[in-house]
Amino acid sequence: MTTAATGPTVKVLVVDDSNTIRRSAEIFLKQGGHEVLLADDGFDALSKVNDYQPQLIFCDILMPKLDGYQTVAIIKRNPHFAGTPIVMLSSKDGVFDKARGRMVGCQDYLTKPFTKDQLLQAVQQFGSVASGAQ
Repeated sequence: MTTAATGPTVKVLVVDDSNTIRRSAEIFLKQGGHEVLLADDGFDALSKVNDYQPQLIFCDILMPKLDGYQTVAIIKRNPHFAGTPIVMLSSKDGVFDKARGRMVGCQDYLTKPFTKDQLLQAVQQFGSVASGAQ
């Protein structure tokens, strides 16, 4: 029944200050056969990106300390991670938010609450990009 079993395992980092969102994403991604790393804010994400070099990142926009836009901009400034696909997560579905996400280097945008299918489809879409980038 899992659709992602057809593709390769992708190392995914989920960055969100909501424990519920992080755990939901972790369950969905692990059911899809992927390796999952979790970060609860932008600073935690930056250290995990550096230490574990994920192939795909899902990043919340509204977080304390360092928001998603700032986090993505810092990740994308590092030449080693500039090609890492990043999908923004947000409860807001505005055109401005999506455009701002693209400006800092995001490949896509998922509105919360997301479904298991939406999450796994994003991994399938960007996982091949990520595998070729490394």
